Amino acid sequence: MPIGIFDSGFGGLTVMKEIVRQLPQYDYIYLGDNARAPYGPRSFDTIYKYTLQAVKWFFAHDCALVILACNTASAKALRTIQQNDLPHIDPTRRVLGIIRPVTENVDHFTKSKHVGILGTQGTVSSKSYVIEIQKFFPELKVSQEACPMWVPLVENAEHEGPGADYFVQKHIHNILKTDPLIDTIILGCTHYPLLLSKIKKYIPSNIQVISQGEIVASSLADYLKRHPEIEMRCEKNGRRSYYTTESPDIFNNTASIFCDQPIEAMRTSLEGF
Repeated sequence: MPIGIFDSGFGGLTVMKEIVRQLPQYDYIYLGDNARAPYGPRSFDTIYKYTLQAVKWFFAHDCALVILACNTASAKALRTIQQNDLPHIDPTRRVLGIIRPVTENVDHFTKSKHVGILGTQGTVSSKSYVIEIQKFFPELKVSQEACPMWVPLVENAEHEGPGADYFVQKHIHNILKTDPLIDTIILGCTHYPLLLSKIKKYIPSNIQVISQGEIVASSLADYLKRHPEIEMRCEKNGRRSYYTTESPDIFNNTASIFCDQPIEAMRTSLEGF
């Protein structure tokens, strides 16, 4: 059975890239629900419905384990699916998110106990990172900054151009002005690792920047060690497949920005799941 990796769009490819780097032996299927992206502005019920459809799609494609490599889906649909749906659909399969692995490890990085979150407007408004971090570490001070232009910069391949500097510098300045004691910044959007070189250009050298992909991949490796009943069901042929609910040509052009290599996706539909 392959491991499924889901996102509403392209950002989850940065998570998949790191997972494949750390765990290249497994088979993976990536699904982007690009036809209905972005999920952020949608209601809880709609995000839950779309995410559940995707999970059922992965199960129909023989995945024993699905990673929701989407901050919005992880924040608004994961828990309901884990608690209410999985027991009825198939209690032997698993669905995991990408917020908890980061939040439960953030204390390993911060010494000042002051943490910053850079995210989309939807993620910042949901306070999902703040809630999860304070669940584990109530003593940490968490500040947030929404960066609405960063995703369009990446998806339009402008993230390395001089135009990106203005928007990156602006939001770095804002969050450090909010709390000058921040020594750890979490990139709370899977697009943002592509802006990492720009981000590091505008932050002091004592501040650590945490990308989700690295931590999620390490967390998955640990999870598979602790759950041999899942690990033994995962195929190990090193195959990768890509699906999109949009035009494959449109998907392939943008996906190559995230993967640094050509991608050939197939079109699929989530209707009926």
